[in-house]
Amino acid sequence: MKRDAVKPEAVKPDAVKPDAVKPDAAVVRDSLGVGVAVGLSGFAFGVTAVGAGLDLLQTCALSLLVFTGASQFALVGALAAGGNPFTAAAGAFFLGTRNAFYGLRLSQLLRLPRAVRPAAAHWVIDETTAVALAQPGRRGARLGFTVTGLTLYVLWNLTTLLGALGAEAVGDTDAWGLDAAGPAVFLALLAPMLRTTTDRAVAGLAVVLGLGLLPVLPAGVPVLVAALAAPAVLWARGRMTARRTAGGGEER
Repeated sequence: MKRDAVKPEAVKPDAVKPDAVKPDAAVVRDSLGVGVAVGLSGFAFGVTAVGAGLDLLQTCALSLLVFTGASQFALVGALAAGGNPFTAAAGAFFLGTRNAFYGLRLSQLLRLPRAVRPAAAHWVIDETTAVALAQPGRRGARLGFTVTGLTLYVLWNLTTLLGALGAEAVGDTDAWGLDAAGPAVFLALLAPMLRTTTDRAVAGLAVVLGLGLLPVLPAGVPVLVAALAAPAVLWARGRMTARRTAGGGEER
C-alpha cells in the first residue's frame, strides 16, 4: 500500500504563529495607550502623598522603588487617615503580594533571559500583566510587557514629581478623579478576557468578597481574600462535573 507523501507546503510555519494575527505596531499602540493613560495618574499620587505628609524625596522614592500604584495609594491613604506607619506599610505589602502571582504566570509566558529577569520583575504590575496576557503569542507578550512597562515607569515617576511639586495648586485630588484612571484601564483590559461562565463567576465572586470585606478588614487584606474566588469556583465546578459524571454512570 502506497503512503501519501507529505508535501512541504502542507505545514505552514506562519499558520501556527499566533503573533502573525496581531502586528507589532498594534501591540505597541495598545501598550502605549495603557502606559500613557495609567502613567498620568501618577500626578494624583504625587499630590496625595504630599498631602499625607510625605516630602518630595519620600514621594519620588516610593514611585521609583515600589512602583505599584495600588500599594502606593494604600500606603499614603492610610497615613492620611492617621494610621500607624507600620500598619500602613503592612497593608501596602499585602496588597502588593499579588504581583508575585503575576510573576509566576509571566515567567512561563515571557521566558526572559536570566540577566534581565531582576529588572523585569520590577515592572510586574497589573497593567503590564494584563497587556502581556492579552497578546496571542510570546513575541507579542514580550513586546507588550516591555513597551507598557517602560512607558508607564517613565510617566508614572515624572507625573509623581510634577504632582508633588504642584500639590498645593491642585487641591482636592478626589474631585479630579485622577486616582480612578489606573483601575478603570485595568478593568477595560480585563473585561474582554472574561469569555466563559467560569471566568465571569470568578470575577463576580472576587468583586463580592473584595467589596464586602473592605469595611471590616485592613487595607490590602480584602484583595488577598478575593483571590480565593478562583480556587472556590474551580472547586465548585469540579464538584458539579463529578456529580454529573456519577449521575450519568448510574443511568447506564
